[in-house]
Amino acid sequence: MSFPKEKREHIKRYILEKISARSPDVVKQTVQTFDISPNTVYRYIRELETTDIIKKDSSGYYLTTETKYYKLQRSNNELVNEDLIYHKYIRHWMEDSADNVRRIWEYSFTEMMNNAIDHSNAETVDIIIKKSYLNTVIFIKDNGIGIFRKIKEFYHYAQLDDAVKELFKGKLTTDSDNHSGKGIFFTSRALDNFAAVSDGKIFTHSKYKETMRNLADIEGLRQYKDSSGTIIYMELSNFSNKILKEVFDMFSDEDHGFTKTHIPITNFYETYPVSRSQAKRLCHRLDKFQEIELDFAGVSEIGQGFAHELFVVFQRKNQTVKITPVNASKEIEKMIKHVKNTTL
Repeated sequence: MSFPKEKREHIKRYILEKISARSPDVVKQTVQTFDISPNTVYRYIRELETTDIIKKDSSGYYLTTETKYYKLQRSNNELVNEDLIYHKYIRHWMEDSADNVRRIWEYSFTEMMNNAIDHSNAETVDIIIKKSYLNTVIFIKDNGIGIFRKIKEFYHYAQLDDAVKELFKGKLTTDSDNHSGKGIFFTSRALDNFAAVSDGKIFTHSKYKETMRNLADIEGLRQYKDSSGTIIYMELSNFSNKILKEVFDMFSDEDHGFTKTHIPITNFYETYPVSRSQAKRLCHRLDKFQEIELDFAGVSEIGQGFAHELFVVFQRKNQTVKITPVNASKEIEKMIKHVKNTTL
């Protein structure tokens, strides 16, 4: 039985996704999902192996990955224009991708390369590209001042953690005359997976969640905890349906200004927030936005001082800023309502 081309592609990608995830019983899962025979699945696997899309070793099948490494040096005048770097080293990797995928990569790569060129004071930048049939991954590693330390020193934050947490808000830049602060915020949301590693910390964003962690707490990354410079990790499906403009529109007004943000509260506090000082740190730079979505997922309750400082004091000073709490528990909703109806 011959399937239409679209279904054949769907089955093939399903098999590859399961192989990539090291799922057990790939054949059985594919049979059950598509209601086809095991022989048909094995035929697809043989085809994938014959076309060098997958290979097999002692541990099983894995996706074939093409890898390329480039080293750029400022002394050779190679760290000047990020768009020229993209066209010279990256563009040809995207030639067989759909237009929306190419646009996301051009935006994301040039934004992150610009950070390495303009902000890190790096002398060298390494670019690593890894491409399989399913996904493309790009690393940008510089040997300059770490991104989190740069932010901490520019804004005079007391702790390095405070600098990393500001990335969750967006609109963060150490050069407001030349940059809007959109780069990391929009890049991390346009891609499937994004990570910034620096100064013993990691900031990540994926379609599932945003996190900030210490490298010392992550077994696979512990070796990088004392490394200098910054490593940017970017990953996108070669078949992504994301549209860059739609990502911008989610956080922009009708004039395309960066006016909206979404902040996951659970990434700012180890326990539930209670104090005014905690709220004041959270409020830093929120007056730069017109609409703020505060996501309380994973936070069970908040203190009265925290709630009053955020929903009364800040709002009274910034009446044009709209704050919308989402995923708030009944206890949090009750506290917000209480402070709004109480004079402290």
